[in-house]
Amino acid sequence: MTAQNRTALVTGASAGIGAAFARLLASEGYSLLLVARRVERLEEIAAELAAAHGVRCEVFAADLNDPAAPAAIMAFAQKQGLAIDVLINNAGLSGKTAFGDTPWSALAGEIQLMVTALTELCHRVLPGMRERGWGRIINLSSLAAFSPPGASLLYTGIKSYVLNISQSLDMELKPQGIHVTALCPGFTRSEFHNVMGTRDEADKLPGILWQEAEDVVREGWEAVMKGRPVCVPGTVNKLIASSVRPLPVALQYHLGNRLNPFRDA
Repeated sequence: MTAQNRTALVTGASAGIGAAFARLLASEGYSLLLVARRVERLEEIAAELAAAHGVRCEVFAADLNDPAAPAAIMAFAQKQGLAIDVLINNAGLSGKTAFGDTPWSALAGEIQLMVTALTELCHRVLPGMRERGWGRIINLSSLAAFSPPGASLLYTGIKSYVLNISQSLDMELKPQGIHVTALCPGFTRSEFHNVMGTRDEADKLPGILWQEAEDVVREGWEAVMKGRPVCVPGTVNKLIASSVRPLPVALQYHLGNRLNPFRDA
């Protein structure tokens, strides 16, 4: 099966890394199902990519803070006759107030969006990927997953979860033709900091720390296609990650795989 016969589901596809993934995948011939809250923006991107690359491009407006959203997305895909071969779990946000000062509804939304929905979508696409013997999943983690915990923030813990679960899933699924990669970018030029209200602070950081979304996406896609379970894009980010973890990521992965209690189950 070629890319022309495969479909990619991209969440958070209206801007930044998600939109960059949509453009890369369209250029390679994948049909697309683009998901985000801003349906007008999704429709603009879908029209652009369909015209430029001649690919099928469906859109579905969904807020992944809603526990019903993952099931609704997959029901829409089934109704449209789309079998999901590639899943890009990109949607995310970061809180900007102290834990104790943040309403529980907002904290629960972060967990639903970046932990529960991400994990549920992985689970929901697996039956079809297993049946076809091929699949690619990229889960957006962060360089923050390698860092010491951030005071008052769920973000570091959430992204550490994404890093770990992606490796665990890759261990289980790779023998079935399904690759899972945790993509762990550092500071990336996108709308993220505008939405979070941290643009002024972000703009004070040295330029050497920043990457373009297209560069992050290109490295992430190469990693998942080559079966690498973790991708830290950019030389500076790789240096930062290696300096704050006592064991190399690759060694942690292989130790975890070797000590897997379910290996012979």
